[in-house]
Amino acid sequence: MSRVEDAIARAEAEGRGALIGYLPVGFPDIETSVEAAVALAENGADILELGPPYSDPVMDGIVIQEATQQVLAAGFRLRQLFPIIRAIADRVDVPILVMTYWNPVLQYGVDRYADDLLAAGGAGLITPDITPEAAGEWIAASERTGLDRVFLAAPTSTDERLRMVIEKSTGFVYTVSTMGTTGERASLDSAARTLVARLREQGARRACVGIGISNADHVAGVLEYADGAIVGTALVRALRDGGVDGLAAEARALSAGTHR
Repeated sequence: MSRVEDAIARAEAEGRGALIGYLPVGFPDIETSVEAAVALAENGADILELGPPYSDPVMDGIVIQEATQQVLAAGFRLRQLFPIIRAIADRVDVPILVMTYWNPVLQYGVDRYADDLLAAGGAGLITPDITPEAAGEWIAASERTGLDRVFLAAPTSTDERLRMVIEKSTGFVYTVSTMGTTGERASLDSAARTLVARLREQGARRACVGIGISNADHVAGVLEYADGAIVGTALVRALRDGGVDGLAAEARALSAGTHR
C-alpha cells in the first residue's frame, strides 16, 4: 500500500474521511511556509499537498495565483523545493504530495526530480496537466522509487479515460468537482458525486474530491461519497490573512467535517 493510500486507510479506520490540505511552497516566505505546512498537519490534515510556484498556473484560482506570483517575485527556484519538503517531513509524519505542472519536472529532469523528492521525504506527485498516456517517463520513475502518482479525472472524462486514470494512478484519483479553476464556491457541483460513482464502477479504490471545497459543510458533504476532501483556497486565504495561527484555526474547522 502506498503512503498516501495508507493515510486514507488510517483515517477510515478512525471513522472519518481524509482531509488533504494544499499550500503554495514558499508562501508568504520560505520559513513561514514550513511552519504553515507543519501547522496544517498538526491541526487535522491527513495528507499535505504542496504547490511549487509556476509562471503559467492554468488550473489555479486568483487567491492561489496571487500567492504563487508573490513567491516567484521573491526569487524562488525549484531547487529550493526539496529542502523545504525535508524540513517539513522531519517534523510531521504526514505524506507530502507535490502538486506540480509538468514543465518544471521535465526541465529539472524526471528521474532527478523523482530521486530528489524521494530523498527529501516526499510521497509523490499530483500532475494536473499531463495525462497518463503522455507520462511514461514519470510512471517508470515512480515505479522505480515507490512514489505515488495522482492523475486527475474530470466530469467530462469518458469511461475509457477513467479506466486509464485509475490504472495508472496510485494513492488516489484526484476527482475534479467541477470544471474550471480552483477557488471557493458557495455550493459544490453535483457532478462530483456522479463522477466518483463512475470511478467506483470502473474499479477505483480511492477517490478524493477537489476544487471548490471551502468549509466544513463542504468537507462533510463530499465525504458522504468520497474518500477524501481536498482544500486549497480557503487555507491559503487563512494563511494570507491570519498567519500560521489563522491557518491552524481554519484547518481545525475544516477537519470537524471529516467525521462520519
